[in-house]
Amino acid sequence: MCQKLVDRVAQSQQLMAVADPELLVLFEDWLDELEQEVIAFFVHHRPVNPETLAHNFGLSLRGATFLISKLQREGKLS
Repeated sequence: MCQKLVDRVAQSQQLMAVADPELLVLFEDWLDELEQEVIAFFVHHRPVNPETLAHNFGLSLRGATFLISKLQREGKLS
């Protein structure tokens, strides 16, 4: 598992090295907006599981799970 994490970090750093900075800003803006929409969804539709989130936001199950975990770690979902 640790090796997978190291590989993912390396991939991210490689992508950042070749990606257009303007594209990275757009991605970050999109992710911020998506997070706000997910937080609002959680407020009105509790409890929410990754399957429901994936279905309602057009995300993969893996993406929805990651997003929920990220927001919980950051204390944005309780």
